[in-house]
Amino acid sequence: MFIDYSKIYVKSGNGGDGAVAFRREKYVPKGGPAGGNGGKGGDIIFIPDSNLSTLLDFRYKRKYMAEDGDNGGSSLKDGKGGNDLVIKVPVGTIIKEAETGEIILDLLEAGKEYIIAKGGRGGKGNSNFATPTNQTPRFAELGKPGEERNIELELKLIADVGLVGFPNAGKSTLISVISDAKPKIADYPFTTLEPNLGIVRYKNYKSITVADIPGIIEGAHLGKGLGLKFLRHIERTKILLIMIDVTSEDYGNDYKTLINELEKYSKILSKKKKIVAFSKADLLQKGELKKVAKRKIPHYKGRILVFSAATNYGIQELLDTFWQTLESEK
Repeated sequence: MFIDYSKIYVKSGNGGDGAVAFRREKYVPKGGPAGGNGGKGGDIIFIPDSNLSTLLDFRYKRKYMAEDGDNGGSSLKDGKGGNDLVIKVPVGTIIKEAETGEIILDLLEAGKEYIIAKGGRGGKGNSNFATPTNQTPRFAELGKPGEERNIELELKLIADVGLVGFPNAGKSTLISVISDAKPKIADYPFTTLEPNLGIVRYKNYKSITVADIPGIIEGAHLGKGLGLKFLRHIERTKILLIMIDVTSEDYGNDYKTLINELEKYSKILSKKKKIVAFSKADLLQKGELKKVAKRKIPHYKGRILVFSAATNYGIQELLDTFWQTLESEK
């Protein structure tokens, strides 16, 4: 199951208390202070893992607490520090303050450790407070409490190419043909109810990551259809493939609606490099293919590709265009 949002509570460990103790050795009846320091509380650490692709685990567990530090002991023995709590999440996860929505961290680097809550410092034992005028302090410092916070986890997929189109434009069929992804495919709108990520094997051991996003409809930026739930996943893609059903009665309006939804949702999307292609070319007669390729779409100046995932017509040209565009965007 694909889950891209969760709200959780995290708390780092409390620091251990410092100890009040004195040396009690043979022939030294009134030894000096010997209280050890408390151990530091454990941190809450997030690590992005490229092998993960969902926040599903956080649906079942909502509280995460690191270990407290141990109290200090006698004979200047310091308390043991609490163990850190390491939480693994998919690469591309954003951590936000639950109350304000403010972004705290954007976890983009796989394997890197990100501390979200630092453990409390251990308190000092009485051995730290001896002075010439007070050689036997009978007090110690309490450990500091760990940090606690309610946070939101939001996942945005990272891909080279994002497939954008109306429901039933053939996005799932395309990604199933060019990659090992196996999305649900059927001849009705909204077959895809969650994003699919596929790895395309290109020439000479190269690869292209493609994200199939559930179909966009007019008003998607306002949450209509699957709107706001999945538009976030194309914000991180490097380029966008705008797919238009070749049997559509108004190419220009289809293109205008899709671009309008992207721009209203995010200025980031409006600036991304876009490739436009007519899908389902197998539904046309051979004589119509050349005519379709010459058609123009208002406000789009690039060349329009034509392909069919069902027959593989134009697929290699599409992949070549992906690679060339990605190289030019570096």
